[in-house]
Amino acid sequence: MNVSASSLDELKEILGDCGRCPLSANRKMIVFGMGNPASSLLFVGEAPGRAEDEQGLPFVGPAGKLLDELLSNIGLRRSDVYITNVVKCRPPGNRDPLPQEIETCNPFLKEQIRLIAPKIVCSLGRIAAGVMLERNIQISKVHGMRFPGPGYFNVVAFHPAAALRTPSTMEMITEDFMRLREYLDDEEIPPGPKDEPEQMGLF
Repeated sequence: MNVSASSLDELKEILGDCGRCPLSANRKMIVFGMGNPASSLLFVGEAPGRAEDEQGLPFVGPAGKLLDELLSNIGLRRSDVYITNVVKCRPPGNRDPLPQEIETCNPFLKEQIRLIAPKIVCSLGRIAAGVMLERNIQISKVHGMRFPGPGYFNVVAFHPAAALRTPSTMEMITEDFMRLREYLDDEEIPPGPKDEPEQMGLF
């Protein structure tokens, strides 16, 4: 499925009251994304949770509060960045999105990235990183690292929810965001839109 739009508003209209995959059967609200449409930093999470499903906004639960703190620590506010998810509807019981669900939503995610044209796409968590890097990853090996993507840099970070579940992860996610600040300040130009990500021998 190809998706093309001239703006995020048009893309949201194309998404509509989506029934393209089974996730639509149990959701309350579609969580399209929010933030600065011209941001140099775009966050991609895994999927909406309960609070997000109720409000129709990404990262508004406990993990979202921690995300706001992590952004503040590096001199950013939520309004400075754009935030979305791999899938736009909450999976039942907060289970992992299924491959079919990810594949169905992926054209919309790719079009969001194209329209926003960020310098950095930061994947929050293993599943988002796997989708963005198009391979299975071990987040413990690649978190905090930067990889060339098609027109932007991919940066992998632990998901804020992981730090809430496992306090020992907090130090690592804090370091991930400090590294993210360094990448944002780096004047290196992202690779061209057709460049292939480097293998790096880490996957």
